[in-house]
Amino acid sequence: MTLKRDADLARAFDHAAPGYDRLVGLNAGYHADLRRSARRLRLPDGGAGRHILDIGCGTGASTAALLRAAPLARITAVDASAGMLERAAAKRWPAGVTFVHSPVERLAAAGVTGPFDAVFAGYLFRNVADPDAVLAVAHGALRPGGRLAVHEYSLSGLPGHRALWSAVCWAVIIPAGTVTGDSDLYRHLHRSVLDFDTAPAFAERLSDAGFRDTRVLPVPGWQTGIVHTFLGRRAEPGQGGGPR
Repeated sequence: MTLKRDADLARAFDHAAPGYDRLVGLNAGYHADLRRSARRLRLPDGGAGRHILDIGCGTGASTAALLRAAPLARITAVDASAGMLERAAAKRWPAGVTFVHSPVERLAAAGVTGPFDAVFAGYLFRNVADPDAVLAVAHGALRPGGRLAVHEYSLSGLPGHRALWSAVCWAVIIPAGTVTGDSDLYRHLHRSVLDFDTAPAFAERLSDAGFRDTRVLPVPGWQTGIVHTFLGRRAEPGQGGGPR
């Protein structure tokens, strides 16, 4: 199938938004793994005095994970899907959380300029047309020394993990999406993971974008080798580390 991109993908998420939280809730590790990746940012002091940019926030699961990891931080959460963002904004949030409707590539036009102490991206990069452009936005939004965490479906490269992902999609994810009338979106999910960078390739992409101290960490459970946390930071002045 042809992967959905940009406005087509945003419309598909708009349609899926009413049932999205119920569907992802079928994955017992979904929220726990997001919280794990948020903790891996290691923001000190509960995030006090820090400003986090949550790109691709969807219905707010990643935003909630960030609040658990850094309850005192200020969070600006953005998404290109108005339907998903409406679901997110309807939930109860502390005063320091703000939602903005915008594609990541047009954040400046939406008034989101930073600098930020951390950028978090949950399940975003395999869905964008130009991952390098989005990484450039994330890098430019960070203050020197600021931290990036990407939580993403990115296969290890081992055939067994690829086969497991396809088996789970055809047995559970795509049938569940068919019930809600969103089978095309969940077929896209299946294909987008298969076509996306392997974990080592995406880590190299981070380094090429200028992030230093990049690390790749797995998640536990059945998603080991399928979902990873990618970490990096923007270089401090005098350290170099610009895009290669």
